[in-house]
Amino acid sequence: TAAFEHVRKVLHPAILAHSIRVWLIADHAVGRLSPLSAEEREALAVACLFHDAGTATIYDGPQRFEVEGADAASGFLAERDVAPELRRQVWEAIALHTSPGIAERMGPLTRFVRLGVTVDFGSDTGAISEDLRAALGQFPRADIEVVLGDAVVAQAVRRPNKAPASSWPGGLLVAHLADPGHTGVNEAF
Repeated sequence: TAAFEHVRKVLHPAILAHSIRVWLIADHAVGRLSPLSAEEREALAVACLFHDAGTATIYDGPQRFEVEGADAASGFLAERDVAPELRRQVWEAIALHTSPGIAERMGPLTRFVRLGVTVDFGSDTGAISEDLRAALGQFPRADIEVVLGDAVVAQAVRRPNKAPASSWPGGLLVAHLADPGHTGVNEAF
């Protein structure tokens, strides 16, 4: 609840709705694929809610948005005396959520955040139950692909080091610089 209240105040509404959808998808997958302890499920919720927190103005530091969001979540959990090992798992889940092929091979929190993100952006949506589909429908997409892509690009334009060439932010920046007048979903999204 505290994590939700925090991100609700700092995230763009479309990014907040996406983060909630990611959590709903990830939590649903946990129930089907890999039971987690109550503490791990809470950590998963925090990781999902904070996974794009690096796009928020208050977390727009010098690092990639994934790292800024991971640092924000770790700090949030440290303030609540969450064990360092669980904070590390949350940090990894957020920092690696845009790293295909790596995130899927890490611990359960990282795998489930990545799964939630990829399913919310259209991968394997056939596995979504009708109940989950109804729950997801409560949180409109609100052009999330445009909003999120634009937020990452805006940070990278101001600080190009936030978008290394081989990263997802780097691909978004390259596409933007190739066609700065483009509107809508970034070609690299």
